[in-house]
Formats: sequence, C-alpha cells, structure tokens
Amino acid sequence: MRPWRNWHTRTFEGRVGDRTSSSLVGRTKTVTTECTRCGEGNRWFFISLSDWQGMDMSDYNHYRPFGISRDVFELSEEAMRLARDAFVRVDEIREKRQLEVLRSFMESRVSESAFMAKTGYGYGDVGREKAEAVFAYAFGAEDALVRLQFGSGTHVLATCLRALLNDGDELLIVTGRPYDTLLPTLGMVKDALTDQRLYPGDTFTISRQALSSRGVSIRQLELTEEETPDLASIRACVKPDTRMVYIQKSRGYSERRALVAEDIASIVHVVREVSRDTIIFVDNCYGEFVEPVEPTRVGADLIAGSLIKNPGAGIAPSGGYIAGKAVLIEEIADCMTAVDVGRHVGPSLGFSRLLLEGLYFAPSVTASAMKGAIHLGALFSLAGYMCSPSIDDVRGDIVQTVRLDESRALEAFCRAIQASSPVDSFVTPAPAPMPGYDCDIIMASGSFVQGSTIELSADGPLRPPFIAFVQGGLTFENARLGAMKALESLRQFEGM
Repeated sequence: MRPWRNWHTRTFEGRVGDRTSSSLVGRTKTVTTECTRCGEGNRWFFISLSDWQGMDMSDYNHYRPFGISRDVFELSEEAMRLARDAFVRVDEIREKRQLEVLRSFMESRVSESAFMAKTGYGYGDVGREKAEAVFAYAFGAEDALVRLQFGSGTHVLATCLRALLNDGDELLIVTGRPYDTLLPTLGMVKDALTDQRLYPGDTFTISRQALSSRGVSIRQLELTEEETPDLASIRACVKPDTRMVYIQKSRGYSERRALVAEDIASIVHVVREVSRDTIIFVDNCYGEFVEPVEPTRVGADLIAGSLIKNPGAGIAPSGGYIAGKAVLIEEIADCMTAVDVGRHVGPSLGFSRLLLEGLYFAPSVTASAMKGAIHLGALFSLAGYMCSPSIDDVRGDIVQTVRLDESRALEAFCRAIQASSPVDSFVTPAPAPMPGYDCDIIMASGSFVQGSTIELSADGPLRPPFIAFVQGGLTFENARLGAMKALESLRQFEGM
C-alpha cells in the first residue's frame, strides 16, 4: 500500500508489462497494478487537485481532537516563533553529539556479536565490554562502567561515593543541597563556612551505612545569589587533603539553575590551584548530550548518571553508567561487586543491544526533550507563569520548571501531562510518600520504561512554592501536546 504517492493527481503511468485495473469510489480513484512477470501487486490512491486544495491540513486540526482550544494553540504558535533561534542551537548541538556517538561505535568496533546474551557470572561478556568502551569514548573518558544492575541514578551515585570515601576523608559539596534521595546516604552534612549541621529537620534517621557514620566529613557550600559557583569560598574550603569535590549539575527539587560546562570548568580550575589529587565528581543526571561537551571534557575526574534518563533514550530498560579516570573506575568496580572480582562479573543478560541502541539515539532524543522544554517554558511565560530556565538561557539539563504556588494547581498540571502520555493516559496521578523524600510527591509518567524521565514526565514535591518539574519527550510533538494540555488544565482549574 502506497497511499501518498502522487496523491494530488489522477495521472498514472504503469510499468511495461503491467496489467492495470481501476475503480472510482466517491471522488477517490483506486488503481491496482499487477506485474505480469512476478505477480507483484500495488495499489495507488489518487484525489483531484481541487479536493486536495480544499482539505484542511492546518496544524490546529492535528491538536484539536486532544481538547486543545484555538486560543491555547495560537499561544503555542507564538511560543514556537519565540523559540526558533533556541531550536537552531539545539539542532547544532544534536548534530555534533550524534556524529560523536556514531564515531564512538565505529572506533569501538561494535559488531552483531555484542548483542548476544551472557548469563551466570558474565565472564567474557563481549556486549558489556563493548557498551563500556562506547560510553567511555562518547563521554571523553578513559574508562566506563555501564551496568543494567544499577537501579537508579541515586544507586549509581551512592556506589561511587562509598567506593571512594573512607574514614577520615572529606567530601565538599559545592552546589548546595543535593537530591533528597541522596541525603540518607550522606548522613550528617555541615555548612562549610559555619560548621553548623544542615537539614536537622529532615525525617530520615542517620543510618550506620551513611557516609558520616563511617567517619567521612561532609561539608556543603551554597551557590552565590547569582546562582553561580562560589569560587572564593571553594578556594578557601578546599584543602590539599580534601578527598572529593562533589558537583550536582542539575537542579534537583530546587529553583536554582542547572550548571553548564563553563561553571564546571571554573570549579575545576579553582580546585586544581589548591590540590592536584582531589577527585572532582559530577552528578551528570539530566545533563547528558545537552551541551557540546560533557564535564569530563572540562576537567572532571568522574561523571555518573542513569540510563533511564538522557543516555538511554527511552530504550534502555534500566541501568546506570560511570565514566572517568581508569583508576577510579577500577576502585568503584571493586566496591560494586567484590575486591579483585570488580568489573569482571555482572552479565548483560542479552540487554546490551538495548543499552547500545539507547546511547546511539540519545543525542537526537535529548534534542527533542530540549525543544519540548524550551517550548513549554515559552508557552507558560507567555501565559504569565514564572518559569526557569527562560527561553534565552544557556541550558545545562533537560528540566523546565513552572512555579504554580498552589498544591491543587500542581496536581492539575501533572494530571494533564499524564493524560498526554502514550502509556496509562487514563490514569490519574495522586500525591504519595516516596522513599528518600520528606513530603508527598506527585509524579506523572506514562512511560514505556517505569520512571523514565527522558520520556515526557512531570513531578514535584507537595511543598511551597509548588513547582512543577517537567522533563523529557521522546518526540517533540508529544512534548508540545503535553504543554498545551497542561495550560488548558490550569485554565480550567483557575476558572472553577
């Protein structure tokens, strides 16, 4: 069936030796051909030029069946116009990073044998080894660990921290409060300038497994009022024996902006003025393929993230990655499994193809998510909401925030995102407690992979100022629809 070929004309030229029959149903002519030599059949549909010109193919008619009003659609069209230059920048980054990923596959000599399943211990797992080689090359690192067995980004980060920090070591966090889910792993965190304990009101008790319980000193510096790294304070607080400086690239559940490569480079420069041996570790979740380079290209020793975010492209079913200096990767591998066993065990179970395919598509899918975030920010800014980043800001992650100031508005927003999803669109998300958080969380994620945030999703803590954190979109059209439905939902909520 080739329904679109020569759609606008009734003329048809059959091949030599074809038997042709035709029929007319209404105004559409159907022509069927059959090759006299091989019997291959083709059916062609034709419509008159006048009928084609009379068909309403406007963009609005694509979105109207989803309940989008003309008013909201026109506002979205204006947002698209405002986003034009930003979209061009996204496409430039996508092109560069996509070709770099392609080259990483070629240089790593990936072959079909990498897709075979290994079970048991996983000794000699070619697929696992190829995946790790490709990730290392794509991220500009000496080495990488890529494992399906990592259950979340927090799992990956905790593994790195436990491997590299021991009794008497100091961890200096230089980007303010980390993710809520990481706080129990850290334990007691103190202000690097005042030595006062931070987060005493958080609901978790300090576990014997927490880093502070194992004798690790954890200090924290805030960003400046301009949301930039406090370089003067970093210079004052880093000591020659500081074991690790920790950088969280994305914003977490805060209103601060995501850091960009330039910020990370400035931190690296200041730390290296004081210590050549301090490990600079970047939580890279939500930041992969957003910028022209990864943090490893500007001096970070180690980066880590989740495969159900950017680098998995909605294809990887689970897992996480760590990339950086080879000596650190080996130390982390020993902690991940057992000393001297290290990276040699942990079978791919036949999932290497999905992990590799996810990485291959990651730059393009991340670009779709970026465009979705830019459009949503522009649309809600035009509608009068406070959004971050703004349309002209340099972005360091795929997250877009919308400040809603009321819990019911946040719930209405998330319900609309859920209703725009390809999976579970009929489900109504509700706030609920989640492990690692100090309040109820509402999450909308109608995803093919549970919890995948490279797929269109929205979430937020039920606490003031009730911010919706929106990310992902395997296709831009889905992300655009979700943004419009969210605005429609808020308008209905405000009109109640």
